[in-house]
Amino acid sequence: MLAKPGLHLRTCQLAPVATREQEPEHLPRANVYVIDAHAPRPAVEALVAAIQSRYPESYLLLVVEKYDENNAFALLALGVKGLVRYTEARQQLPGALQAVATGGFWVPRGLLSHFVDSILHTGHRTQGSSWSAQLSTRETQVLDRLLENLSNKEIAAKLNISERTVKFHVSNVLTKFGVGRRADLILLRYQQQRN
Repeated sequence: MLAKPGLHLRTCQLAPVATREQEPEHLPRANVYVIDAHAPRPAVEALVAAIQSRYPESYLLLVVEKYDENNAFALLALGVKGLVRYTEARQQLPGALQAVATGGFWVPRGLLSHFVDSILHTGHRTQGSSWSAQLSTRETQVLDRLLENLSNKEIAAKLNISERTVKFHVSNVLTKFGVGRRADLILLRYQQQRN
């Protein structure tokens, strides 16, 4: 199922960690950690935090029985990049691995949308101008408006440019940050600010 060139799969069972400060024993380095999240929520959150503390450049994908907004939001806030239900793992895991390994997100659209709305409504809006030096001045202006969750039409009006030009810049910004959707970009920004 997952035999693709360049993909090396290694499984290991870690002893549970009780607190976020405790590190799991014998934690191998990986680009993507796929975590079977069957343990109680505090234990899963502690494991996620411990992995991120040790290997902050790694990505996390959780396979779970079920999730609701409350526990999913907590995991996304910790930096988890993907959530897959056990019942959907066979079909979705290859695509989820590919998306997460390249820095993208694998979260159901509705859940991601609600999470982004919660970020925007709780005052986590920030300007993106110091976020990345690899953007042009206009891309930075567009990024700032994207992080305010403005539509292309609203961005065009604020910057006094055409919607077509906005679409061009939005596409460039998403590509430069390695994400496919605006919501992914907002979530990525939120996660990077928390680290």
